[in-house]
Amino acid sequence: MLTDPIELPKAILVSVCLSKDNYEAKQYSLDELERLADTAGIETVNKIIQRRAKIDSSQYLGTGLLNDIKEEMDESGAELLVFDNSLSPNQARNLQKSYDIDAIDRTEVILQVFHDHARTPESRMQVRLAELQYQLPRLKALWSHLDRQRGSARSAGSGGGGDAQRGTGEKQIEIDRRLIEKEIRSIKKKLAKVDIQMEITGKKRLNRKKVCLVGYTNAGKSTLFNRLTDAKVLVEDKLFATLDSTARSLSLGKGKDIILSDTVGFISDLPHHLVASFRATLREVVDADLLLFVVDISDPVWGHHIEAVQGVLRTIGADGISQLFVFNKTDRLSSQEQHNDIKAMNLENTIEVSAKKGTHIDQLVRRIDDTLNDSRTVEMLIPFSESKTIDWLHRFSEIRSKEYTDEGTLVCAVINAEDMAAVKKFELV
Repeated sequence: MLTDPIELPKAILVSVCLSKDNYEAKQYSLDELERLADTAGIETVNKIIQRRAKIDSSQYLGTGLLNDIKEEMDESGAELLVFDNSLSPNQARNLQKSYDIDAIDRTEVILQVFHDHARTPESRMQVRLAELQYQLPRLKALWSHLDRQRGSARSAGSGGGGDAQRGTGEKQIEIDRRLIEKEIRSIKKKLAKVDIQMEITGKKRLNRKKVCLVGYTNAGKSTLFNRLTDAKVLVEDKLFATLDSTARSLSLGKGKDIILSDTVGFISDLPHHLVASFRATLREVVDADLLLFVVDISDPVWGHHIEAVQGVLRTIGADGISQLFVFNKTDRLSSQEQHNDIKAMNLENTIEVSAKKGTHIDQLVRRIDDTLNDSRTVEMLIPFSESKTIDWLHRFSEIRSKEYTDEGTLVCAVINAEDMAAVKKFELV
């Protein structure tokens, strides 16, 4: 039996372009907001950019445009007005009061997307923390209607002090604030334990170097992660398809294996409190020895994406870590076009791949190895009594040849410079 399709809530998206702003950048940002809204289950019926000299402090937009928007919302059945800019609690409240318009901003849409895509207990706690931190300064907008309804009763009452003079809304705000602050403290305490556990786990991995995939959301990080490690990480053509950090062992073919981690993607104007709440997840980035900076070269504004991700990396203190720029989705462009674009950025450490097609993945693994490991070919004579050294060489080097002689085992191997101390005494000069 066929069922009727679920009807998505409809919305009009709006942005303001000030005289100092780049109009094309605003258009791109609004297009991205449409993708975010789609991921959050919101259908966009129209997108509007208003040029203004300054933001209206009380309702953000001009009265004339708001009247037109209200009329269009009534005609189209749109339930939401979504601002690409940050909307203050007072502005949202005034829009509801004066125009009967339910308004939300970009941050609320991102929070909804994160809420829907959180899978593990850790990511759910992190999203909940971000939601509470966003709600806390907005409590007044939730309860002020109670005081408006009882305003006449309050003014008609006799004198008094303390709670007797406080409105019902004010009392409820105080109650809610205490409850929210208590929950925030509780979540932070739990996340601190997660952070400690991840630090302990990281120390257990100290014998292996760590490489972390970073990049703009939907750049193809998870596809590349799956290609490199044969993992089964969820891959969807949606923003923030996964929020949880995933780690796998990756063999480089010589020297030690590494730990490769895939993390949450970044985006322009990612709320600071959301970045802060994901501190435990982003530890994988901060503790990495190398960042694979994945860039969707087929996106026309990939340069803007690089700037946005670099901004988040600076925020979390990871901008000083070595980076290898992995230009992904090269199968979607002509070779000359992509080379010209990459050359114009003047980036030094780059490689072009297609994670979907598997193009240049072997070269990428070699580049990771060359970046992380200063290795050289060494000839050694290992006495037969040192069988443990042979076992060690099999684990932590690439053995090129092995021959048994009267004096011991003659081994030719590629070894990392940092590991040479363990076998230096057996080296043949």
